[in-house]
Amino acid sequence: MSNKLYVGNLTYSVRDDDLQQQFSAFGQVQSAKVMMERDTGRSKGFGFVEMSNSQEAEAAIQGLHGKNMGGRDLTVNIARPMEARPPRSGGFGGGYDGKRNSY
Repeated sequence: MSNKLYVGNLTYSVRDDDLQQQFSAFGQVQSAKVMMERDTGRSKGFGFVEMSNSQEAEAAIQGLHGKNMGGRDLTVNIARPMEARPPRSGGFGGGYDGKRNSY
C-alpha cells in the first residue's frame, strides 16, 4: 500500500499547515500540499498528504475519511497516479467554414 493520500472536499480556506496538523495525529507527515489555482491563488478544494509509512497512511484514512473539517466531510484515500490527458489544441476549433449562416 502507498503512503501518499488524496484529500478531497476541503474548504477553500484550508492550507498546507492545516492538513499537516490534522494528519499528524496519525503519524509523521512527510509532506502536505493543498492544490491551488494558478491564476487566482484560490484552493482547488483538494490536496495530497504523504505519511512516513503505509501503516500511518491507513490509520489516517480510517481516522479522517468522512470526518468533518471546517463544515465539510473529508474524502481521504490512496492517491492514484495522474492519468494522461489528451493534448490540448490551440485556437478556436469551432469548425468555421468561411460561409455565413443564413437564418
